[in-house]
Order: sequence, then C-alpha cells, then structure tokens
Amino acid sequence: QVQLVESGGGLVQAGGSLRLSCAASGRTFSSNVMGWFRQAPGKEREFVAVISWSGASTYYGDSVKGRFTISRDNAKNTVYLQMNSLKPEDTAVYYCAAATRFTVTKSGYDYWGQGTQVTVSS
Repeated sequence: QVQLVESGGGLVQAGGSLRLSCAASGRTFSSNVMGWFRQAPGKEREFVAVISWSGASTYYGDSVKGRFTISRDNAKNTVYLQMNSLKPEDTAVYYCAAATRFTVTKSGYDYWGQGTQVTVSS
C-alpha cells in the first residue's frame, strides 16, 4: 500500500506560479514511478507529468511542456510539481499517483491521492 497526500493548491492569477507537493507513505517510495494528473469539471482526467524512480527520466503532457517541472526527493518521500506561467485553462483538481512502470496512462497507476484544487483567474 502507498498513501499519497497532495498539498499546495490554491487560487493564483494568470501568469503566476504554484508548487504542488505529494507526500507518500507506506511501501518504499523510491521504487515507484510517480505521476501527476489533473481533472477539470466535466472533463476526463488528463496526464500532466511523470518521473522515474531515480528522477533521471521525466515526461510531460503537451499542454504543460515548458511551463511545469516535476521533481522528487526520495529522502523526503515527496514528489513536486512546479507550475509556472499558469493559465486559466490549468484550472483543475490535481492528483498525484504511483505506478510500478513509466507510463502516461492513468490505468497504469495503482495508487492515487485525494487531489488538490488549483484555480487560475484571468
């Protein structure tokens, strides 16, 4: 079992920045691939970013590439999502998730957090 708790969401103006954190507990965090997804009202849950267990490999969704950065600190059992140049269309509930392989598909993730709301005003 892996428990995931996101934090850091909030209200920000367009062009601003936020950093989300996801604290993990339970099964060995450093062996997990970690991903971020988001879901806006009335839309499907969308892939945002993924990071390998070592942090050496990352991959981003097209809509956030160049603006968001995923990172992890295995000593703190935490994964981060730095979000810069935020746009109103980034408004969503953001979820972190854990997987055993490097994937962008939500069905490939075994554990999910409860989500944190990010709202970007224009």
